Amino acid sequence: MNPEELLERLLYRDGLMLIIDKPAGLPVHAGPKGGPNLEAMFDVLRFGLPQAPSLAHRLDRDTSGCLVLGRHRKALAKLGKLFAGGRIDKTYWAVVEGVPAEPKGRIDLSLTKRSTERGWWMKPDPEGQVAITDYEVKGSAGGFSWLELYPRTGRTHQIRVHCAEIGCPIVGDPIYGPRGRVEGLPPLHLHARRIVVPLYPNRDPIVVEAEPPPAIRAHLQACGWTPTPPDA
Repeated sequence: MNPEELLERLLYRDGLMLIIDKPAGLPVHAGPKGGPNLEAMFDVLRFGLPQAPSLAHRLDRDTSGCLVLGRHRKALAKLGKLFAGGRIDKTYWAVVEGVPAEPKGRIDLSLTKRSTERGWWMKPDPEGQVAITDYEVKGSAGGFSWLELYPRTGRTHQIRVHCAEIGCPIVGDPIYGPRGRVEGLPPLHLHARRIVVPLYPNRDPIVVEAEPPPAIRAHLQACGWTPTPPDA
């Protein structure tokens, strides 16, 4: 993706905040080995300000959808407090293997790092950090389910681990999905669908949605999702 394509993915803009539709497969920042990343293109999103915006939170490399940026230091501090206080509502869509035992429920399963070498790989641990995800089954077909997920905490890989632990790993997950199926694995079917940000005290919260990417639409539609017509 080039900077001009990033501009086309802008979903919301005001004086404090930007929300972009992050593409799957691109990390939000450079890892230890460098390489292409979203932050390297943020200069195109200055819109007249002296500095480029910065990340207010993170999405995994292979997760698509709503990503919030703060446009300057004070905006980042305000957004940081909202995220830390659990005041920003996030809704994710996932296509998972199998069907959960209950049509809706809460996954309350603390997490910790698997090892210091791979600190972003997580595992369940009663002594770990509290991690809570609510979910609802929106539809099922052909051995797959479309879940709407509401993370109440923001742990690394939280949704991915929680889905796997209830016996329904996310389609395309090479870490927490079934082993021995990495070759020819489809893209991760996890999408940050909606975000609600109560940014201004005397206004309604800002509500932004990102359309699912083409790579996961077929599974979603098979499970009952109906795309919004372009002119709606």
